[in-house]
Amino acid sequence: MPYGKGRTYKKVEVIGVSGAGIEAAIQQAVSKAQHSLEKLSWFEVQDIRGHIGDDGNISEYQVIIKVAFELK
Repeated sequence: MPYGKGRTYKKVEVIGVSGAGIEAAIQQAVSKAQHSLEKLSWFEVQDIRGHIGDDGNISEYQVIIKVAFELK
């Protein structure tokens, strides 16, 4: 897209969950959003949470992100 041309974006909230770590949870959220939305442009991490298992170890990561996509 040529520079100088106006563009408009929308952001939506997506939650990714993974037992493999924060980056994997972000990638999970982005990958799923890519299937539903067109022209994804960027993401912003809003919150990071996790679940602690009975053994005291982290069992899963939950990352809330906002993904932006260009409106048609």
